[in-house]
Amino acid sequence: MGESLEGISMASSRLLEIPVSIAPTDAIRALRLIGESRGWSMHRIEESRMVHRWAIVVPISRQARVLGLVVDDGEAVGLSIRSWSYIPGSAGRLSTVSFEVPRQLEGESWTSLLREWSDSLPRCPWKWSFGERSMIGYFLPEFRRSRVLFRGERIDIDDWQDGGTRA
Repeated sequence: MGESLEGISMASSRLLEIPVSIAPTDAIRALRLIGESRGWSMHRIEESRMVHRWAIVVPISRQARVLGLVVDDGEAVGLSIRSWSYIPGSAGRLSTVSFEVPRQLEGESWTSLLREWSDSLPRCPWKWSFGERSMIGYFLPEFRRSRVLFRGERIDIDDWQDGGTRA
């Protein structure tokens, strides 16, 4: 995560981690398709990350497989996305997406890219069904934190359109 990418280091970028309701493969695929349509060269990364799962009252640490994509050129050089999922309790899966946003991409460029990314996903990334929430843990803070973080990035969370068909 802290490696340099073409002279862009972690110091000149911002890390944004958001809990999402989508699979890691969907998150990576959406950014890859956006990058391909804009002619960016990209490379894939695979890592692992320590996650914690609760068994009764004791946390158990496990490794989660992290899928990622790094943009190597174009207007978003240095942008990377990493995504993983884990089982926080006894059932259900919770996914997280992590963006490393380079400083030159901040502002309206980043907001429009994030909006395009979220609109191109197969389902709304900040909404879980009642059944999913019940299985994972209905009152987990990640559900609210997801909406708050998207809203903080100036994404209208009341106006998600399936498949990029923004009204």
